[in-house]
Amino acid sequence: MNVSVMSVFRSFVGFVAVTSLAVGCSGSPVLPSSSSSSANGSQSITAGQLSGTWNVVSIQPNGEAEQAAPAAATYSLMLADGRLSTRTDCNSCVGAFALSGQTLTAGPALACTRAACPTMAFENRYTTLLSGDSTVTLSGSTLSLSSPRGVLRFTR
Repeated sequence: MNVSVMSVFRSFVGFVAVTSLAVGCSGSPVLPSSSSSSANGSQSITAGQLSGTWNVVSIQPNGEAEQAAPAAATYSLMLADGRLSTRTDCNSCVGAFALSGQTLTAGPALACTRAACPTMAFENRYTTLLSGDSTVTLSGSTLSLSSPRGVLRFTR
């Protein structure tokens, strides 16, 4: 096999291994299951409200213009039972997430395949914005994750 085919194969095998571990290691959810008010009086977001698949609409790295998701690529985020998975064009990432009030923490690390996609620059910015703590804003079928790194916008 040539080097690029071998690299893609290794990435795929690694993704399958990480996904299998994630599914096998997931226990009961550690996320809140009902709405409650936080100490500052704002409404907490529930795991049930976030659960499911969200499609990336745009990213806006701090200090930069908003960038729409590439039209020819699939960018999505799935949240369920304390686990997240995200499709980033021709790659996938998996990891844990926690929800506390209006703060969603993705990671501490996301395991991602690393095939060379045509939209790699967008993908790198997206995964950087997704990782770490973000403030959740939910309005109907629109989800925003904001942090000092920037803003991610999703729809169902």
